[in-house]
Amino acid sequence: MALFGAQLVFSMVMASVLQKLSPHFSFGRWILVGRLVRYLHPTDQELKTSAGIPSNSSKGKGHRKSERRLNQNNEPFTVPRNIDLTLETAPVETLDLMHLQYYSEYQWLLDFSLGSAFIYITTEIYSTLFHVQGELNLSVLWCFMVVIFALKVLFTLTAMYFRTEEGGERMICITFGFFFLVAAMGVLVVDEETLEFGLDAAYQNFSTGAQRFLEDQGLDSHGVVSFLTLKIILAFTCALLGAFLTFPGIRLAKTHIGALKYATDSPVLQTLLHINFVFPLLISVLWVKPFIKNFLVQQNRSIGGVIINDEIFDTARLWIIVLFCLFRLSLMLKYLQSHLNTAFSKMEVMKKEAGRISSIELQRMVVRVFYYVTIVALQYVAPLLLLLFLTLMLKTLSDSSWASFFDFDLPADAPSNPANQTQPPSSNISSISNTAIQFTLALTQLKNVFTPVWYKGIFSFYCWWICSAWFVTSAFGMVYYAQISD
Repeated sequence: MALFGAQLVFSMVMASVLQKLSPHFSFGRWILVGRLVRYLHPTDQELKTSAGIPSNSSKGKGHRKSERRLNQNNEPFTVPRNIDLTLETAPVETLDLMHLQYYSEYQWLLDFSLGSAFIYITTEIYSTLFHVQGELNLSVLWCFMVVIFALKVLFTLTAMYFRTEEGGERMICITFGFFFLVAAMGVLVVDEETLEFGLDAAYQNFSTGAQRFLEDQGLDSHGVVSFLTLKIILAFTCALLGAFLTFPGIRLAKTHIGALKYATDSPVLQTLLHINFVFPLLISVLWVKPFIKNFLVQQNRSIGGVIINDEIFDTARLWIIVLFCLFRLSLMLKYLQSHLNTAFSKMEVMKKEAGRISSIELQRMVVRVFYYVTIVALQYVAPLLLLLFLTLMLKTLSDSSWASFFDFDLPADAPSNPANQTQPPSSNISSISNTAIQFTLALTQLKNVFTPVWYKGIFSFYCWWICSAWFVTSAFGMVYYAQISD
């Protein structure tokens, strides 16, 4: 218990809450249910009435809900494309979502992320108030699991495009994957004075610690992995991340255009949407040292009597990323509603065309939009959660602080010495205590290999890369859909 402290209690309580409360309350379900409006596909009877086609049977309003199911036994018929038809709307309900593809993945990702965020905040408060030292930070494990789940969701969504009969989406993913591979190689050769990730210091620190660790274990060491090999590994992982973020970025651009279209009467909302779109680019610029840091971080410059040092600047970057994630999450409903409104937009475009269309094809055109809403939600929120929890891991593992803006230092307790502690009388308890001490020593040796400098360099690079790749794919989507609209 001394190895984990109260953090183990927080984790056990949250695991129990997720298991018991999820059937009754879901954060992911709460976001969608009752806050979004979907368009209902027209029934066969409504299509025949609007097209002036005589019908053999007539049903009352009580049968409309069951009649909206696509019945393959009904004989299809055609209607004019310029049919005078108005789609009915209905709020999204829980039963509407249960059968949608990837809804369970969406619900689990949101609920687990909320629980992990609660554990992280609780652990941070506990560590600050009680000056905890020598305990493993279990909140990092929760953050790591959210990162793994988000990557799994992005991989699943990307693999979905490879299973389609048409190869257009597959080629787009492959093309962007190779593009980001070349881009990552170019970024990794840029000097640290231009892009300040700290990879050079991270590698030097890791190399020295790993060599010392191998020597302590009595193993011959001819040096760890070379810096070039590390950069190649980073480049290939960046290519995969870029491929995963391709369609989330393109989808974001499409829904962004739709959200702007339906926000013409609200200049404030349009401004917020524009800020939301360019925010990742602004975050990426924070790592460009000549543009930002050289102007703000100067030893002889002060603002309001507070010197802006490297620690304050790093803390500001962390806060900006967290605020961006919360800001984009707050606009999630606007983008999802923009996607649902495409059913109405497709109907309006169809009415301007000549010819006829099958009743089944028209109904599928409308209902397909709602069936895709959980995929759009995952493409919106998965990269967001990936960036957020990578940032939280960056803060904790790099020994950064959320309170560097304040001019005070928290008192630190003296490090505990296991030899000075009172030994328990029981031999069994003593054996368990010795095992815990040995485990702690082993972790201490590993910490000398994977130091805060190492974590800061690696996680800073990945946070920057996710923001940059997400913005690049979104900008490509904006250009693509702007050309289509023209």
